[in-house]
Amino acid sequence: MAAGERAHRVGRAVKPGAASAVSRSRRDCPVAAPYRLDLTVSVLRRLSTNLVDVLTPDGQYARVMRGPRQPVVARVSQVGPQKLIMTIEGDKTEHGAAFKRMRRILGVDCDLSHFDVAAARIPWLRVLAARMRGVRPPRYPTLWEACVNAIVFQQISLRAASAIMRRFVVALSAPLDTADGPLYAFPTVAAMQGAGDDALRAAGLSRGKLATLRRVGEALASGAIDEAMLEARASPAAAAVLRGIKGIGPWTAAVILLRGLGRLDVFPAHDTSVLRNLALVPRSAPTEIGRVLRALSPQQGMLYYLLLLARLEHRGDVGRASVTTPGAIVHGRRTARQEVE
Repeated sequence: MAAGERAHRVGRAVKPGAASAVSRSRRDCPVAAPYRLDLTVSVLRRLSTNLVDVLTPDGQYARVMRGPRQPVVARVSQVGPQKLIMTIEGDKTEHGAAFKRMRRILGVDCDLSHFDVAAARIPWLRVLAARMRGVRPPRYPTLWEACVNAIVFQQISLRAASAIMRRFVVALSAPLDTADGPLYAFPTVAAMQGAGDDALRAAGLSRGKLATLRRVGEALASGAIDEAMLEARASPAAAAVLRGIKGIGPWTAAVILLRGLGRLDVFPAHDTSVLRNLALVPRSAPTEIGRVLRALSPQQGMLYYLLLLARLEHRGDVGRASVTTPGAIVHGRRTARQEVE
C-alpha cells in the first residue's frame, strides 16, 4: 500500500518524500513573451476552489504530482515576461520528470502565432485576445485526469461540476502537508476503481457518470487505450477511439483531446456554455461561430479557452488565489454555501 493510501486510511496528512530524503531543486524556464502564468493557471483549474491546481496569494502555482515512488511538490513563479522559475521538492530522482510535466501542464512550448494573427482579423475577438494575451493552452499531466475532468463537467454548470470534482478529490486523495498548506494530488485510477459506489455517489457523481468513469478506468488499466495510441492518430481518429467508450460523446472526446493532448484543432461543439460566454463579449455574434472557427483553424481550440476566461473574468475568478480551506471539508462534502463561495 502506498504512503498516500496509508495516510488516507488513517485520516492524516503526509509529507512529500516521507519515505526518502527530501530534496529541492530549482530551474529557470525561459518562455516566449508574452506569457501569463495567472491566465494559464486560471483556464487549467477553471475555478479557484480547485484543490489540485492551486494559485497562492503571492501568484505562485503549486501542484502535487505523483511519481513512481513518492509524490513531489512543484511550484512555479513568473519573474518576468519571458521567465518562469520552477521549484520541485521531493525525491531527487523524480525531479527531471516533474520539470518536464510542468512544462506540459503550463503549455510553455506552444506556438500561438497563427491564432494571434487570425484572431486579430475578427473585431470582437481581437479585443478579447488582446486582453487575454499571454495565456497558453494548458494540458493535464495524464490522460486519466483529462478524462475525469471532461466526464464530470458533462452537461452541468461550471460551479456544480467544480464542487463535485472537489469532493471527488477529497474522497480519494490524502492531503500532503506542505509550506503552502495541505495540497492534494489528483486521484489515481486504482483509487477510484477501489472505491465503493456509495462513496463516489456521495461526492455527487451521477450513476451514468460513475459508470463511464469506471469504463475509462478499466480501458486505461487494461491498455485498451493509452496516450501514445491517441497521440499517434489525427484528432478525428483519436476522437473516434474515445467515443468507442460508452458515455463519451463528441463533446467529451473533444474536451479530452483539447485539455489532455493539447489538440488545438478541436473545439467542443454544441456547448451551451460557449453561447453564454459569447454573450459576455461585446459585439460578438453567436450565429457567426462557425465562420470564426474556420478562420482560426487549426488552432480554434484557443477560442474555447478565451471564452472560458471571459466567463471567469465576469465572475472575478481570473488569477484569484485558490480557496483550499480543507479543514472546512467534512467527510468529503461541503455545504451548498461553501461550494458557491
